[in-house]
Amino acid sequence: MDQDKLRRMIAIREAYNSKQLTIDEARERVRKEVGEVSPEEFAAAEQLVKDETPDECRDEDTQEIVHIYEGLIKEPRKELPFGHPIDAYRREADRMKELMKQGEELAAKPFDEAAWTALMKDVLKYKVHFHRKQNQLYSALERKGFTRPSTTMWTYDDYVRDEMNKARDLLQLGRTEDFLQAFKTMSEDVLDLIGKEELILYPTSLKLISDAEFEEMKHGDREIGFFLIDMPGDAPKAATASTNAPAGGDFINDLAALLGKYGMGAKDTDDDDRVLDVAEGKLTLEQINLLFRHLPVDISYVDENELVKFYTDTPHRVFPRSKGVIGREVRNCHPPKSVHIVEEIIEKFRTGEQSRSEFWINKPGLFIYIVYVA
Repeated sequence: MDQDKLRRMIAIREAYNSKQLTIDEARERVRKEVGEVSPEEFAAAEQLVKDETPDECRDEDTQEIVHIYEGLIKEPRKELPFGHPIDAYRREADRMKELMKQGEELAAKPFDEAAWTALMKDVLKYKVHFHRKQNQLYSALERKGFTRPSTTMWTYDDYVRDEMNKARDLLQLGRTEDFLQAFKTMSEDVLDLIGKEELILYPTSLKLISDAEFEEMKHGDREIGFFLIDMPGDAPKAATASTNAPAGGDFINDLAALLGKYGMGAKDTDDDDRVLDVAEGKLTLEQINLLFRHLPVDISYVDENELVKFYTDTPHRVFPRSKGVIGREVRNCHPPKSVHIVEEIIEKFRTGEQSRSEFWINKPGLFIYIVYVA
């Protein structure tokens, strides 16, 4: 990749962001000094740009940046099969755009509380889009060395989520004018965030993540869920006849079943049935998994290298989790605004200053008790 080209892109963007260039001047410089740009070059420039605060991320108007590079981002939107993880993100974004359009139309009419309440109920469901990105897509990109989404875009995700909550609260409090203004601001930021996804995140993901990795991602995506879209179910696997069937056919099978009935014949060596010596007692792997799955708490295990190695697959899960988190650095599993707290806890554990840290988190409708133990 042309490093000089990336530096020119960054310099022009920073000059535009700091108001040293107008949008027309920035566009002219891009055409003269940069030329055509691929999605991965755009993403690489993002990766190399200086760290931004949440407000700086928000203040970058994606639509204007798109306008600066208009006609120069050379790869068209790639068509994807129905059910592909990126196809799901795109269709969710399209549904969200429809909801924002409905809000714009409602705002032009006399205030209808019932209609707004119904609309906000759907809007708030968009949080699952963020959960999936943060646990699945960002994690996959981190493994490729592209950490920008985990630092900057996650911050913006949370910013927009908080705006959704604020708009909902104002609506419930009956503060109509404040709600309408909050919804307008939220809508602008939602559309801007979607623009960032479409401009940078999705094309880069398609370049960096293999088809096989996307296929693996589907299970975790389903675990977390989707926003107001249909998804294909798993196609049943066709049964195939064994090419190594033993001679004797049904007779051999019947004999094996009869011997098994009376405790004779070959033992089943399935790992799930093998009894393991645990600290206090003996359990099979299946029993251990059942035990973890039905505990009334969420548990995650992070190893000495600060990598997530395990989480409990409980149906009541408080925080979204998926298989994409396995092997991920624990600091990247938290919103950027709370990473410093996680790092502080880890450092105290490593120095021996502390072996336990506990605190409460207040979420809408939940008061969550969290304990870290070394």
